Amino acid sequence: MSKPFKTSIKDGIAEMIFNHPPVNAFSSAGWAAIAQEIEELGQKADVRVIIIAAEGRGFCAGVDIKELAAEGDSLIVKVNKGNYDTFKAIHLNPRPVIVAVHGFVLGGGIGISGAADILVASECATFAVPEVDRGAMGGGAHLQRMFPVQKVRYMYFTGEPIDAQEAYRLGAVEQVVPREKLLDTAREIAGKIAEKSPRMIALAKEALTGIEDGNLEDKYRSEQGFTLEAYASPDSQEARDAFVDKRDATFSEKK
Repeated sequence: MSKPFKTSIKDGIAEMIFNHPPVNAFSSAGWAAIAQEIEELGQKADVRVIIIAAEGRGFCAGVDIKELAAEGDSLIVKVNKGNYDTFKAIHLNPRPVIVAVHGFVLGGGIGISGAADILVASECATFAVPEVDRGAMGGGAHLQRMFPVQKVRYMYFTGEPIDAQEAYRLGAVEQVVPREKLLDTAREIAGKIAEKSPRMIALAKEALTGIEDGNLEDKYRSEQGFTLEAYASPDSQEARDAFVDKRDATFSEKK
């Protein structure tokens, strides 16, 4: 399997660029590869900062729903692990991680963004968690690291997106820039960090992570348990089938 990204290292800055058309929705194996690469980049002596960005129509559409539909519910555990490992590799990475997003930021894209140290966005970026419309859970812990509690719940319950300017207003995004300037903006920020003492930056990240409210990984693990519970519901299967078939879902009236 070819990896759904490309990486490069220059002047202390590692770049991971997603390039898995059409929407950067990754299979279980793809998520596992992403997690492993981010973890390995964080251990390289010549890497001081990591940038994650993407090519294509949008940053990331999350998991490959069609793979789940084809392989059956047993695959959800493997997918969950790939997501968990990816977000953890970013959040607990010894190097600062800058995420540069454009277009749609969905599902796993939210997890990556919420785990990041710094987030920059293009003017066309939108953030959404359509999980309940896909018969799943997950993303709330990382979304709550970006936005206030009530905004998270509104987004989660309705599935409606917010744009880059609203994300900036709420404090999640450092800068909103034109699409053509997105990667250069991330590189400029990364360059400022790369010039500083690697040891001081590593200590700063560890300290800042340590004083956060609660344990992000434990919170997300709890959410994943609800994803497994959701998948046991007939409504979850109907939601996924409707998505794959490109039709409206029909749900039972039972809770």
